[in-house]
Amino acid sequence: MTAPQHPAHPRRAGRTLRILLPALIIVGWLIAASLGGPLFGKVDEVSSNDRTAYLPASADATRVQELQTRFAGSDEIPAIIVATSAEKLTPAELTTLADAVKATVDIPGVGDGISPAIPSEDGEAVQAFVPIRTSAEIADVVTEIRATLGKAAPPGVRVFVTGPAGFSGDLVAGFAGIDGILLGVALAAVLVILVLVYRSLLLPIVVLATSLFALCVALLLVWWLAKWGVLLLSGQTQGILFILVIGAATDYALLFVSRFREALRHEQDRGRAVLTAWKGSFEPILASGGTVIAGLLCLLLSDLKSNSALGPVAAIGIAFAMLSALTLLPALLMAFGRAAFWPRRPRFDPAAPESAAPATGVWARLAGLIRRRSRLIWIATTVVLAIATAGVLQLHASGVPQSDLVLGASQARDGQTALGAHFPGGSGSPVQVVVAKSSLQDAADVLLADKGVDGVSVTATSAPSGTAKVTAEGVTASGPPGAAAPEPTVFDGDVLLQGTLTSAADSPAAEDTVRRLRTALHGTGAIVGGVTATAIDTNDASIHDRALIIPVILVVIMLILMLLLRAILAPVLLIVTTVLSFGAAMGVSALVFDGVFHFPGADPAVPLYGFVFLVALGIDYNIFLMTRVREESRIHGTREGVRRGLAITGGVITSAGLVLAATFAALGVIPILFLAQLAFIVAFGVLLDTFVVRSLLVPALVHDVGRAVWWPSKLSRGAR
Repeated sequence: MTAPQHPAHPRRAGRTLRILLPALIIVGWLIAASLGGPLFGKVDEVSSNDRTAYLPASADATRVQELQTRFAGSDEIPAIIVATSAEKLTPAELTTLADAVKATVDIPGVGDGISPAIPSEDGEAVQAFVPIRTSAEIADVVTEIRATLGKAAPPGVRVFVTGPAGFSGDLVAGFAGIDGILLGVALAAVLVILVLVYRSLLLPIVVLATSLFALCVALLLVWWLAKWGVLLLSGQTQGILFILVIGAATDYALLFVSRFREALRHEQDRGRAVLTAWKGSFEPILASGGTVIAGLLCLLLSDLKSNSALGPVAAIGIAFAMLSALTLLPALLMAFGRAAFWPRRPRFDPAAPESAAPATGVWARLAGLIRRRSRLIWIATTVVLAIATAGVLQLHASGVPQSDLVLGASQARDGQTALGAHFPGGSGSPVQVVVAKSSLQDAADVLLADKGVDGVSVTATSAPSGTAKVTAEGVTASGPPGAAAPEPTVFDGDVLLQGTLTSAADSPAAEDTVRRLRTALHGTGAIVGGVTATAIDTNDASIHDRALIIPVILVVIMLILMLLLRAILAPVLLIVTTVLSFGAAMGVSALVFDGVFHFPGADPAVPLYGFVFLVALGIDYNIFLMTRVREESRIHGTREGVRRGLAITGGVITSAGLVLAATFAALGVIPILFLAQLAFIVAFGVLLDTFVVRSLLVPALVHDVGRAVWWPSKLSRGAR
């Protein structure tokens, strides 16, 4: 008789699953990361730094930009060539420069409409306009033009390439290190901090691999969405994505590892320890990441596409940061177990009490101090933060000239200075007015009567269908204010007027001129565009976004906290402390920008981005702290819960804050003003949040309020 067949032992099947599942997770992440990794050097293929591309479709500058292509018959961006000499240029030198400018037509990407070399009135400079096709790599074309003209220039003559194409080339060059230098600095900084925190060799590599894999997979999705035209990607957004994913994924990993280390004291089996850590980390990581994503998606309300595009791009990065911390990291820790902490492996101690708060150490002593002096501590820290907030009055966030966007050397900026010394400052970047033929004379008179306009020309027109191009040969109008513009003889449809500005296109004087023209032309149906108008529309839209989005983010985050903490008073207090922390960070940053770095001002989006990251990421630490405080309060009461929660999470929150501050500080290696300012604001703000707000203000305030902080939940009535 055949013996009955028994199924495999349940323990053996479970052991097989415990090996197979982590292996499949690791292999899946490895495959996805291998597909995303090679895209780091190809982001420029799907990104754009053209400011007009990020304006609302209804903005005047956007509409003029679209119509300009119809007028010109091609889509080009002008490069302004400026050659200067300390003495009057000789005829031979003028001929050499003219021939060199003509020769640039042979450079791939240069258009056909190269202007002749135009001498200045003092004879010490010449200027010329070289169109560059937007389909070409503008930075590469500008670099080639600079090299070609530099070699051909006579001795003693300096040649600059400036104008929209020159500044675009310098901006692209500024972002050139974003794939290598930025990522390398950020990863190196995080690795050093992790080694100091864990005093281990393997665990920092495991955590960093989790962050890097999350970034690779996030980039894979973002790159293809940008390729398909679903998302807009710029160098600025790319840099923020890199830093945000590395910082957030490492923070979530720190929380999980902390729970895992704690579980290893009570669980000898690594699988059970991982499961216990996963259960303890899932809610705070999900709530933290969900809060950040909700705050980022509020940027979709922005009129500026540069802001609205950042929202989903960064949200995708945070989603993969959470996913890696909750899947890849547990799988890796399952594989390594206690060996990941070598040489300081956690010991199995079944006699140790559950949720034991440290009785000694810095955080235990600080928790004891807060228990004795809670009211004094939260009042004192509130006063100090309020005083620091007063520095916000020194923040000039109304926009900066295009020439100041790049920090350090800029040939385009030097060229603009040389241009303004010998020609009208706005040469090559005119104010552009599209007007109907019936209103042409009135519009031309308005431009010529303005003191900020040096001359007006009618360059081309469009037919009623918008497809034909008619050249208005010989139709130019320039002269003293009040002079009439000659009526062109053949026009059909709209007309493009171009006014040469007396001041540099990115100067406050030029902005004042464009605003005057818009006011004067109101009611004529004219729309005003150009480089200066683009800057104005961008700044105005950014200021509108700032006023709209900041309150919305506060409301959204408060609702999430209410759901998470199951209370109303606690979330309100946490939001107030977060806003106070943000105000202090911005106040100190404003004083540093003005008094130490001597920055020319700030983009209107700087406070908005600073708010989004400091509030959304600052809430992370609130969540890490308060979820643990609530967990302990259910067992030990609120005031004891505060003491235990701070003692247990203090080290984790401090490590997370240092990592996030270091990663955002890495943005400072990119010589772009916006990123340098954002780097300081967020890095300083996170440190302020970590060492003052989450370590002193919040615990002391919650301790002083007591169980009422959980109102209206049962905890506020003493239920445990």
